[in-house]
Amino acid sequence: MRKFEELRDFLEQQHDRYNQPAFIETDPISIPHQYQKKQDIEISGFVAAVLAWGQRKTIINKCQEFFSYMDNAPHDFILYHQEDDLKPFLNFKHRTFNATDALYFIAFFRHFYQQHDSLEEAFWLGMNEESSAIETGLIHFHHLFFSLPDYPARTRKHVATPERNSACKRLNMYLRWMVRQDDRGVDFGLWFKIRPNQLICPCDVHVDRVARQLGLITRKQTDWRTAVELTENLRKFDPTDPVKYDFALFGLGSDNQSTVNSR
Repeated sequence: MRKFEELRDFLEQQHDRYNQPAFIETDPISIPHQYQKKQDIEISGFVAAVLAWGQRKTIINKCQEFFSYMDNAPHDFILYHQEDDLKPFLNFKHRTFNATDALYFIAFFRHFYQQHDSLEEAFWLGMNEESSAIETGLIHFHHLFFSLPDYPARTRKHVATPERNSACKRLNMYLRWMVRQDDRGVDFGLWFKIRPNQLICPCDVHVDRVARQLGLITRKQTDWRTAVELTENLRKFDPTDPVKYDFALFGLGSDNQSTVNSR
């Protein structure tokens, strides 16, 4: 019991340390924080999460470039752009994410937002009040995202799914941004159908390393089941909001690698 209490207290202290507005500036979450409109936050947050691979400074710069092509009005651009407006995206590239992927993302968002008010629906339609975790929501989202005719097969690698046993670290990070509600000013808490206790902890290299050191992960590989194992252990410390400890684990793991985000 003492070890449990000590670990819980330690994680709480580290959560308090890292879940602060100062975290925003150098993190990809700074991109959606530039917007006020709900749909702009959803769209920019999704793209920022997908592109969150490599040096943080580069990620943020590439996101800035991406949304500059939309005149920094993502939702309006998605709904009302003309064919010529897409030309700048033909030169967009970040790591393995290229113009083909960018144009399909825009096509999906246009199709979706013509029918729905919030991207939460794309996940929630695969869930219900009784869902214990976001797994079915992520699976539904993946199928919906690639439901347009002639979607590019190469783009599938940028949108993970538990069906392929992926840890879905970027999507889980994005969901944390949209769903978690507190008064710290980092996560947005825009979505109310999906509950914080249904989220799965993003399991990137920093989180994975620290969680193993603390005995919160026992599986050798890092996959969906590992992310679930981690979250179930974190749920013992806070059943209503286990993913808040992502701040503690990621912060501790990246403290000496502040320029890198390998999510």
